[in-house]
Amino acid sequence: MRALLHVIRFLVGAAPWAMARGALLSVAVLVMGAALLGLSGWFITAAGIAGLAGIGIAFDFFRPSAGVRFLALGRAAARYGERLLSHDATLRALAELRVKLLERESARDARGLMRLRSEGVLTRIVADVDALDGLAVRLLLPVLAALLTHVAVFWVLGWLVGWPMAWTILVGYVPFAALILWQLGRQGVGPSARMEIEAQTLRRGMIDVIRDREALILRGRIGTREDALLQTDDRVRGSACELDHAERIAAFRLGVLVTLVTGAALAVGGWLVTADEAGAAVAAIGVFVALALSETVLPLRRGFSELGRMAGAAQRLSHSGDFDHMDSRTLPQESLRAEPSPSVQSETPALTIRHPDFSMVLRPGDAAAITGASGIGKTTLLLQIAGLLDAYQQAPAEEIAVFGKPPRDWEEAAFRDLVTMVPQRSALLRGTIRENLALAADATDAEMWTALAAADLHETIDERGGLDARLGEGGGGLSGGQARRLCLARALLKRPRLLLLDEPTEGLDDETSHRVLIGIRRTLPEAAIVAVLHRGSGHPVFEQTCTLTSPPRA
Repeated sequence: MRALLHVIRFLVGAAPWAMARGALLSVAVLVMGAALLGLSGWFITAAGIAGLAGIGIAFDFFRPSAGVRFLALGRAAARYGERLLSHDATLRALAELRVKLLERESARDARGLMRLRSEGVLTRIVADVDALDGLAVRLLLPVLAALLTHVAVFWVLGWLVGWPMAWTILVGYVPFAALILWQLGRQGVGPSARMEIEAQTLRRGMIDVIRDREALILRGRIGTREDALLQTDDRVRGSACELDHAERIAAFRLGVLVTLVTGAALAVGGWLVTADEAGAAVAAIGVFVALALSETVLPLRRGFSELGRMAGAAQRLSHSGDFDHMDSRTLPQESLRAEPSPSVQSETPALTIRHPDFSMVLRPGDAAAITGASGIGKTTLLLQIAGLLDAYQQAPAEEIAVFGKPPRDWEEAAFRDLVTMVPQRSALLRGTIRENLALAADATDAEMWTALAAADLHETIDERGGLDARLGEGGGGLSGGQARRLCLARALLKRPRLLLLDEPTEGLDDETSHRVLIGIRRTLPEAAIVAVLHRGSGHPVFEQTCTLTSPPRA
C-alpha cells in the first residue's frame, strides 16, 4: 500500500488545483443530491399535510419547487464539471507518469538495458499506468467526497431535524459501509492481481506470436502457441468472474445497508414526531436524505474491487521509478550527463582475456577472430567484453580487461566512448539513411559516404537515392546483409578504440566479405578488432585466431 500512496501523491502533485476542484465538485454533487431528495421529501410531505388540513390553497408551492429545480440543474452541472476536471487531471497526470517512467527506463546504462526486454517493458509500463486510471476518479476522490458529505450532512441534520437522526445516519453508514468495502478490497486483491498479471502475460504473448508468426508457422508451432494463449485468456476470464462475484456480493450488502439505514431513519423520524421533537415534514427530510446518501457508498465498490489491481501496478511501477523523489516537473539527468573521453596509455593492451580455452592480448591496431561451434558462447563472450553481462563478477578481475580495467569498473559513458559492439541483430529506425547514421556521431555527408564505402554499401545506397533514402520500420527496404552493413557503417562513424563484431560477414559472399573486412581495417587502423566468425577466420586481417571449446563462466 505504500507504493499506492506514493502514486496518489504523484497524481495529486501533477495537477493539484484540478484535483482540488474535482474534489469540491464531487462534494457538491453529493451534497446537492442529498439536499435535492431531502427538499423533495419535505415538499411532498408538507404539501400532503397541507392538503389534508384543508389549507393547500395557502401553501407556498413556488419556492420549494424552484429550489428543487435549482438543485437538480446545479447537480447536473456540478456532475459534468466534476467528471470533466477530475478525468482531465487524471489523464494528464497518468500521461506525465508514463513519460517519466519511460524516461527513467531509457536513462539506464547499457548493462541495465540489456536486462530489459524492450517490448515487455513498454507493455508492462503502459498496462500498469492504465491500471491506475481509476485510482483518482474511482477511489481517491469518491472516498474523500463521501466522507466530507457525511460530515456536512451530519451537522445539517443535527441542526435541522435532530441529533438522533444525524447520529443514526452517520453511525449506520460510515462504519458498516467501510467494513463492507474493506472486505471487498481484501477479497478482490487476489483475483484482481492475478487478472492483471495474466492480462499482461496475454499481451506479451500476443506480441510474440505476431512478431514470430512466420517462424512459428514454419516450425508447426503456431497451434501450440495459440492454445497457450487461449489458456491464458481462460485464466483472465476466471479471475474476472471471481472478482465480479465478489463485487456483486458487496453490492448486495451495500443495498441491504441502505435499506436498513433508511428504515432506521424512518423509525427515528417517527419517534421524533411522536415526541414532538420535530414535525412530520421535517422528519421526512432525514428519511429521504438517508436514501440519497446511498450515492456516497454504492459507486465505491468498483474502485475497491480493483484495489488489488491498482496496488499491484503501483508496486511494479515503484521498482521502475522512485516516487519519493520523482518530481512532476523535473527529472534527474545525472545518468544522461556526457562524460569526457577517457585517456588511456598507448602501451596499455586494448583487450586482455584469460579464458580456459585460450589467452588473448590485443594491442591497438591488432585484430583477432574467435571461432567455435554454435551455442558454445561466442556471443556471450563478446557481451562480457562489452560490459553488457555481469559475468566474471566472482572471477579474478584480470580475466577480462579493457585498456587495463575490467568492464564493470569503467564509467559507463567513458567505456562507451572506447568500445562499440555490432551485434548480429540489426537495430535500425524508420527514417532516412542519414538519420540512422547520425545516431553514432555528428558526421558530415563525406564521412558518412566514407563509412558506407568501408562497409561496401555505398553503391547500394546511391542507387536507392543517397543519404535521404527512407527506410521502413526496423530498416525495412534493406536485406538482412545490407541492414547489418549499415549498422557496421554507423559503428565506424563512432571511431571506437575497441570494435566488437558478431558475425559481420554472415550472409555475404566471399568477395563482399573480403571488401568489408579490408574496409573496416582501413577505416580504423588504430583500433583493436575482435570478430566472432563461423567462417573466414583465416582472413589476413586477423593476426590471431582463438577457438572456444567450452562456454564462458557466468
